[in-house]
Amino acid sequence: MNAAEFPRKVRVVEVGPRDGLQNEPHTLPVASKVQFIERLARAGLPVIEAGAFVHPARVPQMADTEEVFRQLGRLRGPVFSALVPNRLGMERALGCGVRAVAVFTAASEAFTRHNINMGIDESLLRFREVLRLAAPAGVPVRAYISTAWWCPYTGRVSPDAVRRVGIALAEMGCYEISLGDTIGAATPGEVTALLDALGRDLSPGMLAVHFHDTRGTALANVLAALLWGISTVDSSAGGLGGCPYAPGASGNLATEDLLYMLHGMGIETGVNLYEVAEASRLLAGALGHSLPSRYLQAGPLQVRG
Repeated sequence: MNAAEFPRKVRVVEVGPRDGLQNEPHTLPVASKVQFIERLARAGLPVIEAGAFVHPARVPQMADTEEVFRQLGRLRGPVFSALVPNRLGMERALGCGVRAVAVFTAASEAFTRHNINMGIDESLLRFREVLRLAAPAGVPVRAYISTAWWCPYTGRVSPDAVRRVGIALAEMGCYEISLGDTIGAATPGEVTALLDALGRDLSPGMLAVHFHDTRGTALANVLAALLWGISTVDSSAGGLGGCPYAPGASGNLATEDLLYMLHGMGIETGVNLYEVAEASRLLAGALGHSLPSRYLQAGPLQVRG
């Protein structure tokens, strides 16, 4: 691989405070969440997904998102974003002064119904209501497409199914679309094939990738995406995460592991790896268990002469 084939800089979107913590069995106190996010902000992460305005009965770990954003209001630096499922969620986000949001659907009809209790087309209709509120407020809307490669209920997902959803999201005004390997089953060849299919209609600058490391292929998939032209990658501090509605899904790609690889390749991120690792260690203490990040487990590289 020629270094010139890779982007010079990668934008890392940190999803641990939302996508990671929502999969924990217990809810962290607001103070612990805010401390975690503050440490991630100190590390220089440009975008941090700090919470979700979803129904507390569905995701109780995110029930305190309003208070988290109120306490984050004093911080400057990163963009703090939030997940919103519908108009009500968007109204709650605007009421807290949130300046960036994300919506989420899937390329698999079966997964969409298990995850958000509606079909793909209905979810897209609800997102139009979100965009109508976001536009006059100057709030950019990102979109997630889950199960972009494999579905836990129906198996392999057709690139054409992903393409249909991606085009619809772009046409309604979403500025970026993050493609999710929800159960961590994709391989580099499949990543390239999907991006080739989407590239007929969507530019690399509109696309991001969101890999789970269930089968140990997340970093290999990132390399395939970078070679294709992707320069935005989602990751989760400590490798936190999973999905309560995706049987077999384990943690997200760890931010530390991603940074270690990118920095070793000479790719700029603007993020301090040491500070991210410290934030993850702090969180592990608050959660009462270790985190799966390989970098955290191995520690900084030490050469013994």
